[in-house]
Amino acid sequence: MVDVFSGRLLVSKDGRSVDPEEALQNKVVGLYFSAGWCSPCRDFTPVLCDFYTELLEETEPPAPFEVVFISSDRSAEEMVGYMHAMHGDWLALPFHDPYRHDLKKKYNITAIPKLVIVKQTGEVITDKGRKQIRDKGLSCFRNWLESADIFQNFSS
Repeated sequence: MVDVFSGRLLVSKDGRSVDPEEALQNKVVGLYFSAGWCSPCRDFTPVLCDFYTELLEETEPPAPFEVVFISSDRSAEEMVGYMHAMHGDWLALPFHDPYRHDLKKKYNITAIPKLVIVKQTGEVITDKGRKQIRDKGLSCFRNWLESADIFQNFSS
C-alpha cells in the first residue's frame, strides 16, 4: 500500500492525520468508493461496518484488514457527515486530495458503492468485495488473506 498512497496522508474518522505506510503495512486493504448521497452506499455501509468490527474487534489477534474510504460526496462537509453518521473506525483519503480521481481511474470505478480489495502492492485481489461480503460474510476474508501474500497466523 506504500506504492498506492506514497507521499500522502490519510485521515481517521475523528480527523487525525494518519501515515498510510504505518497504518496499512502488512494488511489486506479494502478501497471503499462510496458517498452519503448514494442509497445503495448507505445500504451497504452498515454491512461493511459489521464485517470490519467483527474482523478487528472480535478476533484475537485482530485481523490484518483496513478500509480506506474514497469519497464521491459533493463536499468535504458531506463526506465528514457521512463518515460520522455511518462509517466504522476506518481511514479515508482527504476530500480535497485530487488523487481520489486517479484512484477511481486506476481501479476502473464506474459506479458506487464499490469495494476493491487490494494487496500491499495495490494489485487487485477482487473488485467484488461488496458482493463477496454479502454472499459469504467473514469467510471471504480468508480467501483475500491467502491471495494477499501476507504472512499471518490469523484464524477465523
